[in-house]
Amino acid sequence: MSKNQDRDFWTAASNHLIRYGGSFEPAIIERAAGSFVYDADDRPILDFTSGQMSALLGHAHPRIVSTVSRQVEKVAHLFSGMLSRPVVELAERLAGLAPGLDRSLLLSTGAESNEAAIRMAKLVTGKHEIVAFSKSWHGMTGAAASATYSAGRKGYGPASVGSLAIPAPNSFRPRFKHADGTLDWRTELDDAFNLVDSQSTGSLAAFVAEPILSSGGMLELPQGYLAALKQKCHERGMLLILDEAQTGIGRTGTMFAFQRDGVTPDILTLSKTIGAGLPLSAVMTSAEIEEAAHAKGFLFYTTHVSDPLPAAVGLAVLDVVEDEKLVERAQHLGARLFDGLSLLKQRYECIGDVRGRGLMLGVEIVKSGKNRDPDHELGARIAAEAFRRGLSMNIVKLPGMGGVFRIAPPLTISEAELDLGLSIIADSIDAGLAGSTGGSSIAAE
Repeated sequence: MSKNQDRDFWTAASNHLIRYGGSFEPAIIERAAGSFVYDADDRPILDFTSGQMSALLGHAHPRIVSTVSRQVEKVAHLFSGMLSRPVVELAERLAGLAPGLDRSLLLSTGAESNEAAIRMAKLVTGKHEIVAFSKSWHGMTGAAASATYSAGRKGYGPASVGSLAIPAPNSFRPRFKHADGTLDWRTELDDAFNLVDSQSTGSLAAFVAEPILSSGGMLELPQGYLAALKQKCHERGMLLILDEAQTGIGRTGTMFAFQRDGVTPDILTLSKTIGAGLPLSAVMTSAEIEEAAHAKGFLFYTTHVSDPLPAAVGLAVLDVVEDEKLVERAQHLGARLFDGLSLLKQRYECIGDVRGRGLMLGVEIVKSGKNRDPDHELGARIAAEAFRRGLSMNIVKLPGMGGVFRIAPPLTISEAELDLGLSIIADSIDAGLAGSTGGSSIAAE
């Protein structure tokens, strides 16, 4: 019998854990290394979503392990009013990577960084309305949850006053089209801001956006959209906040996703990738905005602000990304993965679209027929088959979206591991289409 079927473990989990969304995978994870996690049977499972989209360098990277060990012996946590060298050094390094965003606030989670960014924007502008995309995900706390529209809005009472949304651009399912059927995002954006203007009470503070809407189905903002969005914001005296929780630190083939477009946001939030699996986030902004916020008494005093241990990890992450040329690697391997998935799209009618950038790609599963409607059931079967075969892929199951797989492996993944993942995906689609519940496990080191 599989050790994953430990009755005591699952009984304790059922009796004592609060369920927080979705369902748990049918495995007990005992350890992780590189691109794999290992279950109770020591079966390797290829991690195609980098944990919770966070393990940028894979699992147990030796330089992260040594950094944690070394720093925890020196100082891990301090009174929030104290500063340490790792904190100041990381802020300095980040400023060098994003000219114009010279000042940083180091926090723990993505939701926390978005809370701080929204709070800062409201204080600096003196306004309170926050606009976001209709398929956004910015966190599960307060203002961040109020700016999250992809899930979790019902049953919790009113959102923050002044929460507004516009449609997210979707090239695969365009709302506004050119004559050739392609997305007319400019007309869509104009229409969206006409709606914003009609709803606003004249107190527009900020727009918060992901360059690639991950939980919304891996929807990438078209080239040129970000510049137009920033212009819309500045015409209204709003700040543009970019949430690069998943796209930051090289994943899309540039250090930050906004750099492809040559558009610097007013405020940038980072999390997930900057900590490579450990809780670290950052808010970055200009000296001008920080000075204005400080003059107005900006307050975001938390237990783990400016902690030295995660800051030291962040420095190690930046060192590894630079030394191992992982930004360039994301470009190269991203192209290889995109080509491999595109070949699968040609082979399988159920793959409606392959999209994304670098090592952050989406695969949308659809039904056959003219309308190419979302196929949630097939997507769920493919995901289950993949896990049985030793591949972990995260699938988005949201109203109005198909079964969209979010594929974001570690930047350190090998070409052989990418090819293994593609092979398992193909086998899983075959099994899913056949309605099979079987399938062999594939082990690889």
